[in-house]
This record gives sequence, structure tokens and C-alpha cells, in this order.
Amino acid sequence: MKAMVIEKVCDLRVEKQPLKFVQLPIPHVGDAEILVRVSSCGVCHTELDEIEGRTPPPKFPVIPGHQVVGRVERTGHKAARFKVGERVGVAWIFSACGVCEFCREGNENLCEKFTATGRDVNGGYAEYMNVPETYAFRIPEAFSDLEAPPLLCAGTIGYRSLRLTEMRDGENIGLVGFGASAHLVLQMVRYRYPASKIFVFARSAGERDFAMELGAHWAGDTTDVSPEKMHRIIDTTPAWGTIVHALKNLERGGRLVINAIRKEEADKKELLTLSYPEHLWLEKEIKSVANVASMDVSEFLELAAAIPIRPEVEAFALEEANRALIELKERKIRGAKVLKIA
Repeated sequence: MKAMVIEKVCDLRVEKQPLKFVQLPIPHVGDAEILVRVSSCGVCHTELDEIEGRTPPPKFPVIPGHQVVGRVERTGHKAARFKVGERVGVAWIFSACGVCEFCREGNENLCEKFTATGRDVNGGYAEYMNVPETYAFRIPEAFSDLEAPPLLCAGTIGYRSLRLTEMRDGENIGLVGFGASAHLVLQMVRYRYPASKIFVFARSAGERDFAMELGAHWAGDTTDVSPEKMHRIIDTTPAWGTIVHALKNLERGGRLVINAIRKEEADKKELLTLSYPEHLWLEKEIKSVANVASMDVSEFLELAAAIPIRPEVEAFALEEANRALIELKERKIRGAKVLKIA
């Protein structure tokens, strides 16, 4: 099968071909696994983190990709959830122990034995991949193969982030950064909280214009002071400085949810500007998001079909994965980038 692999950590400001195109054997299917013939796979900022060494290191070489859509090609002899030919999705969560307190509570994302698709095991930048049937999800018919991948990470992590804000209808919400995740969160907010105003903070004029097209009440730069205070803010950026600016716009008793697996190395000046009385006092909260649980994926896919959410996507061939990643690094973004594989 064709695949793109990460072989080593490298700096994308220097290395413009971080992934290597290879031919590999089709993976063996375990007893409780399914083999998926991959149709499409989303391109995520997490892949940049893996390549540039900001996540726990993969066991190189590894096939990245954790927003995978395809059809069941083969099933293990103990796998009975899906039939051959059914369309399924695979998200960042590949497996967990299933028995610890976090797994029992539906928070497998906090399990010490959590394994990540495309980091700890091979992912979807390939023609085939295998996955435990427990962690495969049916894709609603409302979405095409190209529309569905962003739902499995950008949408699902956005759904968990929005849930963790504990937002109420009528409250102001701020979205910091406006890429693959935030443009889906905006659509969720408009559906679930119709009386709320959405404020978008984004670096590029194109992202701000896109946010207004989708129904934002206001859009400004990440460093701007918003015309109204935010009760809830979700930060989807990889930068440190946005946290300080977001806290500046947060209402008393408000909550900032950081939807990022890692923040890039901070400039010392950014850290020094964090002031307790200015940014944190008056019962402001900061909460992080750690991956996603299987419940997030299944609940969000159902919600996305009901709205229905329409992801904005840009398609690339598998062999163009390096170009897609470099464009993501350079913030050439409108919606989500998706590899069309089969």
C-alpha cells in the first residue's frame, strides 16, 4: 500500500519534505480489529507538533493521520460491530485500557494507557489502516468522504471544548484562532445557543472575513480588546501570547478553555505579561482540553448531522501531504485540509 511516514523530528522552517512516500505491506488485522480501506484523512496541526517534536515522541517511522474515513475491508474473527463495506471513521483515540476510573467514567482520554492514532500507532496517511472495532465510528450519511474527516478531530475536540466551557445561552463566547476547529465550533454555537454572540480573534484578515461570513457578531485580531467582555473563550491556537490577550477580554467569573495539545515555545516577554490582578483575579478560570473520549466522537457526529454542520475543506492527493502541512505551518488556512486517498 502507499503511505506517507514521519521518520524523524525536524524543523519545518528548514525541512520542506518532512514526510517520506513509501510502499508498505497492508497491515495484519487482529482478532478484535477491523481493516479500513482509507478514502480520506484530515491534516491536523497535531501532525506539525509530531514532526517538530512538541508531542511525546512517536516510535519512528510512523504513519501520521487521525481524522480517517474509509470502508471496512476486513474484520477480525472476534469483531462483529461492522460489516464489510460499511463506512467508518477513526479519531485521535485509538485505544485505552477500559478498566481504570477514567475509562469507567467515559474519560478514556485521561487513561494512562491511552494510545493515539498516527502517533503511537500508524494512522491514516495511507491506503489502509487497522483499528480496534471499539474505537471505530459510523459516519452519518449526511457527510461526504471529504467533509467527514474534520469532524473526527477538529469538530470533536471543538465539541469537547464547548462542553467544558459550561456555556449558557445568551452568554458571549470568544473563539481565538479560526482554523479547522473554530469554524465548526461557531456552527455548533449558533445551533445550540442562538441568543449568544460569537466574537472571533484571528491573525489574518481572511480568517476574520470567513468568521463573519459564517455568522460571527464581531471579528478582530488576537491582540485586540473586544467591544464586550466574554463569558466563555476557547483558544485553538498553538501560541502562548493568545492566552494573555484572551484573559484580558474575559468577564468576571468567566472560563477560558485551551483547545491545544501543546503550546509552542513561549517568548519570555509573553510569560512576563501574565498579571494576576489584571488577568486572573475575580474568579476567572483556565481549563485545558486533553484529547477526546469515544463519547465525544459519537455524540458530536450525531449533533453534526442534526445541524447539519458543513466543514469547509481543501483537498490534496496523498502524495501532496507535505505541501498541505507546509501550508498549515504557514497559516494558509480556510477551513480544513483533507487528503483524498481512495
